[in-house]
Amino acid sequence: MEDILAVTLIFGGGAAFLLAISPIGKAIAYRIKRIGAADGEMVEDLLSDQRAIIEELEAVKHEIADIHERMDFTERLLTDVREKGRLGQPQDVQK
Repeated sequence: MEDILAVTLIFGGGAAFLLAISPIGKAIAYRIKRIGAADGEMVEDLLSDQRAIIEELEAVKHEIADIHERMDFTERLLTDVREKGRLGQPQDVQK
């Protein structure tokens, strides 16, 4: 019986340690820590996180718009070059 208890404690302790250092374990620890905090602090933390995410999303929107403009310009340039005959028609690639 003692052998089973020792094996259970060794593997259980190892599993608990791995859980503690994993991102899930850190999230659980953060949640437990925040239970004692005032609700106002928690709301302020969430709002600051939300603001940071919104700012990052706006930056990504601007980057996508810039990439879209560049792609449109490149398509127009290629179309003009192809119409003037400087670039041959695309050929089908056979495998």
